[in-house]
Amino acid sequence: MQPTVSCESGKAAERNNPPMSEQTTAASWVRGIVERLKEAGLDVHSLFAEAQLDLAALHHPDTRYATEKISLLWELAEARSGNPVLGLSVPDIPPPAAFDAVAYAMMTCANPLAGLNFLVRYQRVVSDAVTITLEEHADGYWVGLQLYGGGRPVPRQRIDFVLTTLLNFSRWITGVEIYPLAVEFVHPPPDDPQTYADVFRCPVHFNAQSNRMLMSHADLILPLRTANPLLAELHDRYAGECLARLDKTRIALRVRESIIRRLPQGDPVRGEVARELCMSERTLQRRLAEEGTAFQQLVDEARRELAQRYLDQPQLGLAQVASRLGFTDRSTFSRACKRWFDVTPTEYRSRLQSER
Repeated sequence: MQPTVSCESGKAAERNNPPMSEQTTAASWVRGIVERLKEAGLDVHSLFAEAQLDLAALHHPDTRYATEKISLLWELAEARSGNPVLGLSVPDIPPPAAFDAVAYAMMTCANPLAGLNFLVRYQRVVSDAVTITLEEHADGYWVGLQLYGGGRPVPRQRIDFVLTTLLNFSRWITGVEIYPLAVEFVHPPPDDPQTYADVFRCPVHFNAQSNRMLMSHADLILPLRTANPLLAELHDRYAGECLARLDKTRIALRVRESIIRRLPQGDPVRGEVARELCMSERTLQRRLAEEGTAFQQLVDEARRELAQRYLDQPQLGLAQVASRLGFTDRSTFSRACKRWFDVTPTEYRSRLQSER
C-alpha cells in the first residue's frame, strides 16, 4: 500500500494537526469529493494544501487518505463557500467514479439491492472509516451510515455527500429517477432545509439517532442495464483480493469493527473477536502488538470516539449512551469520561452544545 505524502504547510499544520488515526479512505472516493468541490467553484489545489492532502497522489490506485484530513477538507470547503449544504449533490449531476472495483461490481449485479449488499461486504475497500448497513423494513431497506472521524469531528457535509452519492449512483445504474421514502440525519436542521427537500423529495428528519435513508422494495429490485453475472463474479474475486490485501496489513481495523459491533452487548471479549477473525487469542495479541496496539486499547479508543459522537446527540439520554458503549452503569461511564475529557458526561455535552 502506497502511503499518502503530506504537504506540510506552516500555519495550517499547526492549527489543524490532531493525532492521526489509522482509518483511511481510497483516493477513488476522494476524486468524487474533488469533482463536487470543483462544481461549487472552489480552488481544490489550495484546499488540499491547507488540509495537508497530496493532490498529486489522487490518481495513484493505492493512495488512501486519513479520515481526519478528509473531514478537515470539508470544513475548509464549507468555510470558503459559506454553503452549509455543500455536500448535497443534486440529482442531475452524474455520479463520480466513487468506488473503483466496488462500483464496477455493483454495476454488474442483478439489481440495486444486490449491489448494496456487495458494497456492505466490501466497503473497507472504499473506506475503513465508514460502516454501511442494510436493515430490512416493511416498505424496503434502511441504508444506514456511520462515519468515524478519528481525532476530528465528522462534518455534516461529509454525511450529506455519502448519502446523496449512493442515491445518485443508484439512479445512474438503473436509469430511473429513484427517490427514498424517508431520510434521517443525526445533525440538526440547517437554517434553510429546502435543499434537502429538493434533493431527496421525501420526508427528511434531523436530530435523529442515526444517518440513514429508506429505499423501497420496488426500487431496489429494478433490473440493472449493466447486469452481467460473469463480470460480477470477476469483480467479486478482484474486490476480495483488494480486501485481503488491506486485511493482511491492518488487523487492528478488523478488530475495531468487531469491537464496535459488540459494544452494545457489553464488554467485548478478546477470545470471541479472535474466533470471529479465525485466529487464536495469542495470534491476535501478537498481530496487534506488531501494529503497535492492544485489544483493550482499541476498546478504549472506540468507546472514546463513539462517546464524542453520542454526547453530541441531545436526543440520546446518558443512560442510552452508556449502554451503547457497553458500560454496565452510568458511574463507570462517568469515570471513563473524566479520564478521556477531564469532565463529566453532562459537562462534556454542554461543552459540545456551546461550540455549535
